[in-house]
Amino acid sequence: MDFAVDERTRELTARARTFLEEHVLPAEPVLEAQLAADPDRWGGWPVIADLQGRARAQGLWNLFLPGEHGGAGLTGEHGGAGLTNLQYAPIAEITGWSPRLAPVAFNCAAPDTGNMEVLNDFGTEEQKSRWLEPLLRAEIRSSFCMTEPDVASSDATNIGTRIRRDGDSYVISGRKWWSTGAMNPDAAIFLVMGKTDSDADRHRQQSMILVPRDTPGVRVVRPLSVFGYTDRDHGGHAEIAFDDVRVPAGNLIGEEGSGFAIAQARLGPGRIHHCMRAIGMGERALWLIRERANQRHAFGRALADQGVVREWAAEARIQLEALRLLVLKTAWLMDTVGNRKAMTEIQAIKIAVPRAMQTILDRAIQLYGGAGVSGDTPLAELYAGIRSLRIADGPDEVHLSSLGRAELRG
Repeated sequence: MDFAVDERTRELTARARTFLEEHVLPAEPVLEAQLAADPDRWGGWPVIADLQGRARAQGLWNLFLPGEHGGAGLTGEHGGAGLTNLQYAPIAEITGWSPRLAPVAFNCAAPDTGNMEVLNDFGTEEQKSRWLEPLLRAEIRSSFCMTEPDVASSDATNIGTRIRRDGDSYVISGRKWWSTGAMNPDAAIFLVMGKTDSDADRHRQQSMILVPRDTPGVRVVRPLSVFGYTDRDHGGHAEIAFDDVRVPAGNLIGEEGSGFAIAQARLGPGRIHHCMRAIGMGERALWLIRERANQRHAFGRALADQGVVREWAAEARIQLEALRLLVLKTAWLMDTVGNRKAMTEIQAIKIAVPRAMQTILDRAIQLYGGAGVSGDTPLAELYAGIRSLRIADGPDEVHLSSLGRAELRG
């Protein structure tokens, strides 16, 4: 059994780590200052543009996307030969140390990654030219509009938004929320999932369509906060109304009725990317635990000498190592046998990783006391992000039910 990574992965991971330490982490207070100076702004932050320029110059660009557009940016306009999931995993983990800045710096941030994968895999040449190419260059951002306020979105077949054919156009009517990045004015394109045929088979009723932001009838209703955080650096999350929005029939992605399958193809890689980054969030939390425990004294001795703190550190290390291995196994299976045959492992990491990282972050917050729940450390915001991950891309209970059903079938 060989756990060694290949030379290319080692080299890129080292470069990503250096970039994180030299550019990304020092940029975090710069972003905070820019956010504070312009509280009504939802995107286009100078610090992010600067990081993107530096990352692209170093070949740390579009690393998530395999094929001609992905890879390390070593050849071609957008990159060289793409990385496999297994190669990308340790790099994505590094970006988890600074989830607000590192993914977007490498042009590997959600929801753009998933949207680019959809366009790359299912889009027409015209759709790729108009939307994928500028996304790969980070000239625009995008949003994914699937979740709705009026239905139980844990069951994606519940979607109520209607997509109706009318001559050479489709007309979209409905309401979405938790549309990531939609408050950012640079989010020029929305990928919208809705129903084209309510009488079809349950998983063939849905379709996915491209809706430009400036289309008449598109109305961004309001921003949504996560535990009080608005995520303005990435364009936040929004509620969006589609009031008889008319777009050309050529904006349909794939064929009518393929929306559910496309969404599932999009969410599989998205789930493992979330888990890869979450491991990095846990590693940063453990690093902060180590710093606090060795510097802080209470009752006459360092916190590092307290038995309970040592137990927290030990358990964190065990969870990180075990779940990293499960994430890597999942990545390897996705590369070798495909996403569908790796579904058991994808569901397992989607359940286990956020839960474990939430525990590590919770203990780090406890160790820091008042500082842990304040904005003086990144812990509270990391906790908000990891807790929401237990709902995003399918809640724990749905994945547990599906995984348990498969297990009991043998």
